[in-house]
Amino acid sequence: QVQLVESGGGLVQAGGSLKLSCAASGRPFTFKFMGWYRQAPGKQRELVAGISGGGSTKYADSVEGRFTITKNNAKNIVYLEMNSLKPEDTAVYYCNAVALSGYWGQGTQVTVSS
Repeated sequence: QVQLVESGGGLVQAGGSLKLSCAASGRPFTFKFMGWYRQAPGKQRELVAGISGGGSTKYADSVEGRFTITKNNAKNIVYLEMNSLKPEDTAVYYCNAVALSGYWGQGTQVTVSS
């Protein structure tokens, strides 16, 4: 059974930084995609950043240049470094991993105060 465990969320002032981590367990080999989604109250869940098994990355336009996604393939851990945070980044952030099936973490709250 695959489990994704997120950590690193919290409360930060606008302009600050946070780093999220997502550790995948229960799978002996690399996922073909790992990424971070977020969902703000009253809004749909959206892709924030993703990284393929080969290391290619993609970002939402709203976070390009501020967020960086990286991955430790050996440990199946994906990170999201978030800089220059804005109040509109406030949301629950979810880790996602895709192999033959898709998996989700439980979510971690990120709150950016103005």
